[in-house]
Amino acid sequence: MKNTYYMGIDIGTYESKGVLIDQQYNLVASHAEKHGMENPQPNYFEHDAEQVWWHDFCQISRSLIEQTGIQPQEIACIGTSTLGADCLPVDENCRPLRKAILYGIDSRADREIAFMNDYYGADRINELFGRPLCSSDVAPKILWIKNNEPEIYNKTHKFLTATSYITAKLTGEYVIDKFLINTFTPAYKPDGSIDEELCTLYCRPDQLATCRGTMDVVGKVNAKAAAESGLREGTPVITGTDDAGAEAISTGVFQPGDMMIMLGSSCYMIYCSDRLVVDQRLWHDSFIIPDTFSVSAGTNNAGTLTRWFRDNIFFEALDQQEKTGRNAYEAILDGLDVIPPGSDGLITLPYFAGERTPINDPLARGLIFGLALHHTRGHLYKSALEGVGYSIAQHLDILKEYNLPLNKVMAVGGGTKNKLWLQIIADISNQAIQTARVTIGAAYGDALLAAVAIGGCLGFAELGEKIKPAEVFQPDVQRHEIYKPYRKIFDQLYIRNQDLMHAL
Repeated sequence: MKNTYYMGIDIGTYESKGVLIDQQYNLVASHAEKHGMENPQPNYFEHDAEQVWWHDFCQISRSLIEQTGIQPQEIACIGTSTLGADCLPVDENCRPLRKAILYGIDSRADREIAFMNDYYGADRINELFGRPLCSSDVAPKILWIKNNEPEIYNKTHKFLTATSYITAKLTGEYVIDKFLINTFTPAYKPDGSIDEELCTLYCRPDQLATCRGTMDVVGKVNAKAAAESGLREGTPVITGTDDAGAEAISTGVFQPGDMMIMLGSSCYMIYCSDRLVVDQRLWHDSFIIPDTFSVSAGTNNAGTLTRWFRDNIFFEALDQQEKTGRNAYEAILDGLDVIPPGSDGLITLPYFAGERTPINDPLARGLIFGLALHHTRGHLYKSALEGVGYSIAQHLDILKEYNLPLNKVMAVGGGTKNKLWLQIIADISNQAIQTARVTIGAAYGDALLAAVAIGGCLGFAELGEKIKPAEVFQPDVQRHEIYKPYRKIFDQLYIRNQDLMHAL
């Protein structure tokens, strides 16, 4: 019997990962490639699409094939995902015309957002978006290029997000999945067709990718891509999606009531619902699973915040990591378990790069509140972890307002290595938090989607039997009660300081 494998590759903010799985959905091999993120000036965050996205894809693909000895013809299908709502202009040959403007962490287009708010008015904005405009929207990013880089704008053949770029490099087809078109609102209609009237404020209709289903086989690996990636020419490729959607699939978010919390560079949350929930504080769309909807949310800082603390406050931990081999993030946790809930009266607003949901304010700023002489840098770090926990709890409370059940909450991503952080989130939210057995995340979800796409399994019902939780972090009632008054202060800090943040 011929061996069959499925490949999944995910391109992230600081790292790209890839996997090969077999017909029983077991992880056969994995490989990761680290890369940087450029921050040329405040609020600007970029990747070189050719040197980061495509380079990583090819390196991972070749490495997976070489380390396993699997023949390229044994790979039945390829699924990809990438960091979310990015903006990349390319020419007719899919060559990037500038570095990619990244997802919501890049908030350069604040003037374009202000223009759109004035142009449409509050009622029309609510009608089109169902929420306030934010830095995760791609339309203002395209408008920024139009206003600030007209030569690039005029040369643009397509405005792509990262997954569209990878799929185009592989197949020559310019596509975007229905799960991601919401980030391009109002350029696409809810059914996935291009709104030729509304999109003209930003670009021509022909400059947009065609909407396809996430698991549609949209093309096959072409000769050039095969030569660069080591894949077999003619290998089927699905549309793909963003990292958060694939991450949710990897954890078993398959039915209404299931939720995923992705603790990556940012924190992204997806709740699977049986109905469309429209709330201006959150995002809504159809979900990857047929006949379901997503209630989504995203914070700008999670792992990026812990990275900032590592590099700027605990910088000697990196030196020790090189000398001893002990992971710097692990070392930073020393002694944090004895610091009580609430960090002895210290509260951090984690808005170090503005914020997406639930406040949708690119001009929001970080705040460390309650500093006293008895506080240490350990208090600062634990308070930052708690700040992300308070923000997650705010989102869970919104779901409860709509009487949406939380059957299971699955945590995934690099942040799950920090078990103290998961316990903090459980205690603050008073909600059990589970981790998946396969923790590599979105790349595993990509491979699962590839398997479903070409009939490699009976569907999500069969996958649901295979994907089981690894650990469960139960909330501690006493710690939850201690956190309650701190949570109330956290909720008020942004409201009371919003005008001062904007004045900065």
